[in-house]
Amino acid sequence: MIDLVVVGAGPAGLGAAIAAAENGLKVCVLDEFVKPGGRLLGQLHEEPDGKWVNGIEEAQKLHSRAIELGVNILCGVSVYDLIKLPTGWCVYTTNKTIESKCLLLATGASETPLPIPGWTLPGVMSIGAAQVMGNVHRVKPGEKGIIIGVNVLSVAIARELQLCGVHIENILLPKPGITSGDSANPEKMMESLLRLAHLAPSPLIRFGGKWVSPKLGARLFPKNGFKMWGIPIQLRKTALEIVGEKQVEGVRIADISATGEIVPGTEKVIDADFVCIAGGLTPMSELAAVAGCSFSYVPELGGHVPLHNEYMQTNLGGLYVAGNITGIESAKVARAQGKVAGLSIARELNALKDHADEKVSEAIAQTIETRRNALIQFQPGIEEARTELHYKFYESAEKRISI
Repeated sequence: MIDLVVVGAGPAGLGAAIAAAENGLKVCVLDEFVKPGGRLLGQLHEEPDGKWVNGIEEAQKLHSRAIELGVNILCGVSVYDLIKLPTGWCVYTTNKTIESKCLLLATGASETPLPIPGWTLPGVMSIGAAQVMGNVHRVKPGEKGIIIGVNVLSVAIARELQLCGVHIENILLPKPGITSGDSANPEKMMESLLRLAHLAPSPLIRFGGKWVSPKLGARLFPKNGFKMWGIPIQLRKTALEIVGEKQVEGVRIADISATGEIVPGTEKVIDADFVCIAGGLTPMSELAAVAGCSFSYVPELGGHVPLHNEYMQTNLGGLYVAGNITGIESAKVARAQGKVAGLSIARELNALKDHADEKVSEAIAQTIETRRNALIQFQPGIEEARTELHYKFYESAEKRISI
């Protein structure tokens, strides 16, 4: 039996593996992708100070450090079941069965689909798929694309696609309906855009992002949108249908009011050879459910997340979580959470000898600081939501003890 199995070789999983292995634990990391790095592999962006962050290089640094510490990393391996043992956990994979004293789930997030008429045509893909094609595999998803869905993820990846030499015709909203929900509401999406205003190349947009309310911004938003990095972002236009015979040929769009109603007589078709659908992210928590974790629905964190505390412990003994399975945040926050989990596990297994509590507390403080300084905030109120989630964890634990 080894000390720790980590499911997920992204920034959270590798960060945890490194922290645990640095304290003498025997660690095995599993990931279904063919190479480690997780969401880091698709990232390429410029920081406010002008420094470029290459996710592939960052992933390689983490991978190299983990290997140097003796971490066993198995890629191309899927986990399909978890069983709680008296002495730890049994992890069933497509490669072999592994028993460990502790288990960390760092499975990340999945994209939320937005069903749109014509979305089964060749050339339609999720925004994350386009990111992987361009930044990981160095293959253009097409020459001229339209992105349906205005949010933090779509705007950030649109810039990355542009750096790949792809022309993004525009970013616009999905058709109003039950499945699209708030993602088709200009006022709600204006709120999302205002959280990105500090990244805009235009000083006017950066200034306006500090003072304009989402409701007023949606009403004042120009019908032809505004541009970031030359890419038109349009909150007053909606995608009604993706058109094409055998593949994507364009998108039928229409004008909408500030509150989301379609304006009659404004329909037209815009040419494109590929379309990206950006419905946002939600925690990938299926394995936590299989394990038997308790959950809490937290909209600010992206949906249902495993109940856990600031040490990344769940309500099941020896089971920890870190990264986007705990809520949608940046890769830097995920890595910081991974370090907290790795140190907490080392402390549980009595491997963190000197100043154990102090080291874990410092890692928690570093995570909070990283969150507050994050370049991109996916949802407002994340810090408050996490505090409330931790309160629920301890409240639930007290109830179990009283019973």
